[in-house]
Amino acid sequence: MRIVDAVVTPIAFPDPPLLNSAGVHEPWALRTIVELSCGDGLIGLGETYGDAPHLELVRKAAVALAGADPFDLTAIRRTVTVAVAGQDAADRHGLTGLPDTVAKVFAPFEVACLDLQARSIGRPVYALLGGRCRDSVAFSAYLFYKWAGHPSAPPDAFGPALDPDGIVAQARMLVDRYGFRSIKLKGGVFEPGAEVEAIQALRTAFPEHPLRLDPNCAWSVATSHSVAASTAGLLEYLEDPTPGIEGMAEVAREAAMPLATNMCVVRFADIRPAFTQGAVGVVLADHHYWGGLRASADLARICDTWGVGVSMHSNSHLGISLAAMVQLGAALPNLTYAADTHTPWQDGLDVVTAPLPIVDGAVAVPDGPGLGVELDRDTLARLHENYLRCGVRVRDDTAYMRTFDPAFRKLRPRW
Repeated sequence: MRIVDAVVTPIAFPDPPLLNSAGVHEPWALRTIVELSCGDGLIGLGETYGDAPHLELVRKAAVALAGADPFDLTAIRRTVTVAVAGQDAADRHGLTGLPDTVAKVFAPFEVACLDLQARSIGRPVYALLGGRCRDSVAFSAYLFYKWAGHPSAPPDAFGPALDPDGIVAQARMLVDRYGFRSIKLKGGVFEPGAEVEAIQALRTAFPEHPLRLDPNCAWSVATSHSVAASTAGLLEYLEDPTPGIEGMAEVAREAAMPLATNMCVVRFADIRPAFTQGAVGVVLADHHYWGGLRASADLARICDTWGVGVSMHSNSHLGISLAAMVQLGAALPNLTYAADTHTPWQDGLDVVTAPLPIVDGAVAVPDGPGLGVELDRDTLARLHENYLRCGVRVRDDTAYMRTFDPAFRKLRPRW
């Protein structure tokens, strides 16, 4: 069994104007779809980021994988390492710290190889990760401050959310539609006191739902202490309130709730300093930059050893990534917190023929072979045409925000 073809297809799909500490989402989100074929009718699928520097490295790696054994992931990682050859492809929005470039490039190929492996034996991917320990994987409602629509377009179907009432209305929409049982607010947009008011409004409206707040390092240590004190008893966890392991550790020493991160622990080298300093109580694993599903499972085992909780981070993604998250979540005994997902913000658009539905706040683990999803080639072609026409090649939330507010700067901390 050898890889005879590796197809890399960049795509673009509409994205609402979701606000964050770096700026605002552009009208088009970028992703890359990877297909690996061994010439026997089986195709393994992967999904990754779509920014041009990353796409270039993925394409280089894809060319080098001709003839590789999809079961020999160690050799494939070596091939990817040589193809990347010390090059970097850091994102411009900076919402996920500074992950390892090799891990980011390897990840979609690892997922596609696991998909191939599992399909070849007629088993789900979770069987290759140690087996299923849950029947469904819980996800959290992911709230964003947002404009009514992009300034150059009509209002979108989601509506505005720029104050506590708007955030509560957005939460009701997502909870009613998908049954989410926990709620996360992307903060770092407004003055911290205003975001605390939004959390208080959410607690009043949803007294039983665990709540989370993520300002993406927008606050100083002193401000983080103040917000943590103001939200004691309200938050399930406070995510990345301040930059760096040392700053997080200082906040964690006094905070009543655990601190979570997808910004200061993003590679294995970060684990020792973060855990020994007690900087984080929850790590948001993300197979897209930890190096795939097996590496993410390794991360979860290390977290378990240290008594650190595990969730999963989300970027704007489609159904292949969601399926990979579900397969991973099915196999992690210590997935202690509902995972993030941007799926509702894609408003039903997907690149798979039968998207995995979110019901009662969770996705049932599919028992079909591989990831459990199939590529919709007509939609893939349409989204590739979007990519060719849209003109966006790199996600840059800050630059887009500056087209409307020239004085805007990405500051960490801002408050």
